[in-house]
Amino acid sequence: MSYDPSVGPDRAEWLALDEGERMQLVAEYHRRWGEPAEHHEMHTILHAVVETQVAMGDATPAAATLRRLRREGLTRHEGIHAISCVLVSYLHAVQTGRERRPDWGTTAYYDDLKRLTRNRWYAEYVDRVEDE
Repeated sequence: MSYDPSVGPDRAEWLALDEGERMQLVAEYHRRWGEPAEHHEMHTILHAVVETQVAMGDATPAAATLRRLRREGLTRHEGIHAISCVLVSYLHAVQTGRERRPDWGTTAYYDDLKRLTRNRWYAEYVDRVEDE
């Protein structure tokens, strides 16, 4: 099995792999294409986590979010990155204790995925990084 974020893995095959195998496939893809090694490990982890959420179908809103982002004009690979940005924001909020409401949990992450659009991704993540 190989990994290509522009096509996406077969759901059943992907879910049959363990986390280490998934991350290895993602890392191999990025090495093949000569992508910069800066933050390579985190990039690999995020790809693997988001691909797993997408492969889970309706168990999370990731697959529906990716479909919507594709309809809005993003490539599949860009959609994976957009979802990853939301995931990183969620993880940062958890790590820093920024959110402490009892109902927050994954519900906030899922709600943010449901609100994610191409324009929101560009405005909140892409444009902000390019300005820095």
